[in-house]
Amino acid sequence: MKPTASTDSGPDAGERHDLLVLVADQRTNFLYTVAGLTDEQARTRSTVSELTLGGIVKHLADVQRSWLSVIDGTAAPEVGWADLDPDGNRMTDDETLAAHVEAFHAAAEAFDRTVREEADLDREVTLPRYPWSPPQPVVWTVRHVLLHVFREIAHHSGHADIVREALDGASTTEQMAKGAMGGA
Repeated sequence: MKPTASTDSGPDAGERHDLLVLVADQRTNFLYTVAGLTDEQARTRSTVSELTLGGIVKHLADVQRSWLSVIDGTAAPEVGWADLDPDGNRMTDDETLAAHVEAFHAAAEAFDRTVREEADLDREVTLPRYPWSPPQPVVWTVRHVLLHVFREIAHHSGHADIVREALDGASTTEQMAKGAMGGA
């Protein structure tokens, strides 16, 4: 498994480049956690939580697509309980890990392209209203959205580590080391 973006971060690279490199690095680390799994393993609950590795991949692809829609202005202004996919955080029997990983890569590529093309990271965007949103509109900058996507991936990478170790004992760190040495 190879990193999904350059990790070069020189003095002339700039903030946008550095932030995108950090997000790409976190994505790569996350994908090491799900590398080598079968579809059955990706659907398996290995803890008391409902989380599965395939479900986390699916969720993170959706996270990137939904935040992209906030940046590009195509997000629905309001999302109700009925609009939420009850299978959004789990991998169903008719889904494959390969398809979710492909969707994850496509969402990452589209999200990064949009952030690279964004004229101003300080541009404000209004977030959709969810059932758990405060009553007043929430406004973030594009930079805040980018940092939030980083946090989401990092947050769920921790979940994925625990689920994977409980599933088969595999260590993300060991898989990253093998990948760095040309294996995995």
